[in-house]
Amino acid sequence: MKKTDTKKEEITDMLKRLGTIVSWFESQKEMDVEKALEQVKEGVVLIKQSKERLKEIENEFKEIKKSISEE
Repeated sequence: MKKTDTKKEEITDMLKRLGTIVSWFESQKEMDVEKALEQVKEGVVLIKQSKERLKEIENEFKEIKKSISEE
């Protein structure tokens, strides 16, 4: 069960961090191009990881639905 809790925290943390990146871009009056590039790179990694985790979650729901249908 602890592993599931960790994964839940991971996706929550990833989404929070993505929100922080978006807020950073919105708050910039003068864009630091190097910093912006770092933010974009981190955002891309977070988006990929989030998509992978959401796919795992979708598969877990499908398995639960399948097990309910079999009963």
